[in-house]
Amino acid sequence: MKHHVDVHVGQRIRRRRWMVGMTQQQLGDAVGIKFQQIQKYETGMNRVSASRLFEISKALDVPVAFFFEEIDADEQAVDASASGAEGAVEIPDADLFTDKEALELIRCYFRLPEEPRRRLFELTRSLTKAA
Repeated sequence: MKHHVDVHVGQRIRRRRWMVGMTQQQLGDAVGIKFQQIQKYETGMNRVSASRLFEISKALDVPVAFFFEEIDADEQAVDASASGAEGAVEIPDADLFTDKEALELIRCYFRLPEEPRRRLFELTRSLTKAA
């Protein structure tokens, strides 16, 4: 059975790989493994070792902590939906990012300088709370 942390880390690997426009083959080559192993990591089927995660973080140009960001939010959403809690926040699946328009939006977002990106994020967050 997949552990929710392994699934979360895999989704973060996939999202970052897509954001930088890298294929599974390219990431596999960068860290010295076959693309099939990257597929297994991204689905949470296989756990990523600490040393491999370190290599992946270097290849994707993010700190290792990036892969664990929002893990508490994911866990709370899973717990809330399992208990049927009203008002639970639904975290979209990584499959949402297969949409070309969404992917381009994400790439543009990360090209922004930090301050405008933070402001856009806060604006978007406030709009979704109001909806």
